[in-house]
Amino acid sequence: MRFVVLMLILCLGCVNAQAADNSYKLGPGDEIVIKVYGEEGLELDTQLTDSGTVNYPFLGTLQLRGLTIKDVEQLVYNGLKGDYLVEPNVYVGIVQYRPFYIHGEVKKPGGYPYQPGMTVNQAIALAGGLTERASQDKIYISREGAKTQSENGSINSKISAGDTIIIEQRFF
Repeated sequence: MRFVVLMLILCLGCVNAQAADNSYKLGPGDEIVIKVYGEEGLELDTQLTDSGTVNYPFLGTLQLRGLTIKDVEQLVYNGLKGDYLVEPNVYVGIVQYRPFYIHGEVKKPGGYPYQPGMTVNQAIALAGGLTERASQDKIYISREGAKTQSENGSINSKISAGDTIIIEQRFF
């Protein structure tokens, strides 16, 4: 019985990770891999440029910023089908997500690797924890793309790749 429960928990974790990958929008700094079954010359492991592009064999520069993994698979499939291959079998995966940033009253401010489903609390743990003067009420999150606005956050707020978390001082 314990084995069945353990397997169910593992399966649910895989489904959640897959769901996160399906809705995740690519951006500058993400490292991806593109593979076409049976075509070693069409394998590419690369990081998206600052403009969100990659240079792919036969297809040239592809704009991938804002696309999901499935969108990229379809883009490459459509580009290769017909002129280059009869029925290409395309796989696209994320090797490494772009980082998030945390600064203010944490012990080790800086950029850290993002993982899907991450919360502010987990980000704080990666940054070595809060300082003695940190406020747990004054947490702000600047979302990537919303350069002028930051939103109020909490320890349990979800973050995304590219976000910046600011932890301010508390007043005694």
